[in-house]
Amino acid sequence: MGLSAARALAAQGWQVTLLDQDTLPNRRGSSHDQHRLIRHAYGAELGYMAMVDHAFAAWDRLWADLGARHYVPTGVLAMAESPGGWLGASRAALRGAGHAVQDLAPEALPARLPMLAATGLTDAFLTVPGGVLLADRILAGLLRLCTAGGVQFRQGRATAVEPEYARATLADGTTLAADLLVVAAGPWLPRLLPAQPVRASRQVIVMLEPPAALRPAWAAAPMMLDLAGDGGFYAVPPVAGTTLKLGDHRFASGGDAEEPRDATPAEAEEILALARRRLPGLDRYRLLEARACHYDVSPYERFLLAPLGARGWVMGGFSGHGFKFGPLLGEALAAAVADPHLGRLLPEWAAGLAPPPPGLLPSGA
Repeated sequence: MGLSAARALAAQGWQVTLLDQDTLPNRRGSSHDQHRLIRHAYGAELGYMAMVDHAFAAWDRLWADLGARHYVPTGVLAMAESPGGWLGASRAALRGAGHAVQDLAPEALPARLPMLAATGLTDAFLTVPGGVLLADRILAGLLRLCTAGGVQFRQGRATAVEPEYARATLADGTTLAADLLVVAAGPWLPRLLPAQPVRASRQVIVMLEPPAALRPAWAAAPMMLDLAGDGGFYAVPPVAGTTLKLGDHRFASGGDAEEPRDATPAEAEEILALARRRLPGLDRYRLLEARACHYDVSPYERFLLAPLGARGWVMGGFSGHGFKFGPLLGEALAAAVADPHLGRLLPEWAAGLAPPPPGLLPSGA
C-alpha cells in the first residue's frame, strides 16, 4: 500500500519520501511473498466484488508502466461441504452481476484434478477470471517505478506519528515533518495508531513440493478455496516458477508484527491437517518451508482508508484480501488528497459499502 500510494502521489507532482524500518521491499511486510490472489467471488460483499473490476483495470495500468505482466490467470475453484453459505452467496452475487459461474459436480472433481478427493463435498464452482498475482515481482516493480518517479527512500523506525501536523518521530529521536503524512504500516499500525480499529493477526503458510506424479496437474490447477465447516484452507498452485502454498482462511486470535516469522512444527501441522481430507497422500508432499506473515485485521474485514487529522491519512485493515486492490487504492488516495470532496466520500467506498464517487477513478476505469 505504501509503494502504491507513493507511486500515485509522485505521479501527481508530490515530492514523496517513503519511510520504512527495513530495506525495501520489506520482507516482513504483509505483502511480501511469492504470490497473492485476485478473484471476484466475495460472498455477499457486493461492494468488494464490484471493486475487483476496477482493480483489474488498475493492474493493467501498472503492467503498462512496468512493461511486464506479473499475473497468471488460473481461474478460481471454490468447494464447500454444505450448501449455501459463502459459496452460495458468491454464486448468487456473481451471476447477479453478469459473471460466468461454472457449476461442478463434486464427485467429478478428482477425475479433473487428480490431487483432490471429493470427501464430504456438496458444492463446487469455477470462475474465470481470477488467479495469482506474483507479489514479490510486483513489489520490486513498484519500487523501480517509485525510484524512477523521484520518490526518496529513508530507512528508519517510526515510534510515533502525529497526523494532525504530518509529523513522525523516529527511534533515534529524529522528527520528520511534511505537508502530508500517509500511515500505511500494515500490522505495525496498532503500535502507531492504537485508537484505530485494527489488530495484528499471525497467519501461517506452508510451502510444499508435490510428488512427481502430481506436479503437472498442480502446475495447471486453478487456485482453490476449500470451505470445510471445521476450518477450510486455500491452495495456490505452483505457477511461473513459484511454489505450491497452503494457508488458512481463519484469522489468528492474536499476533504482533515483531514476532519471529519462522513457524513452529505445530503451526505447520495445523495447516496441513486442514488439507489432509481434501489432498489425499499429503504425507508424500515435501515440506519446503513453514512461516508466518502478519495481517492487519479490521472489524468485518473492512478497509480503513480515510483522512486522519488535518494533514494525515491512514491506510490499513486490509485483512488478508487487500493486496489485489493495492494499485487501485493508491490511485484513489492520490485523487482524494487532491480533492477534499472525494476525501469525504472515499472511506465508505474503501469499506466496500458504496460505489466509487464520480472523479475518484481514472476516466473509463
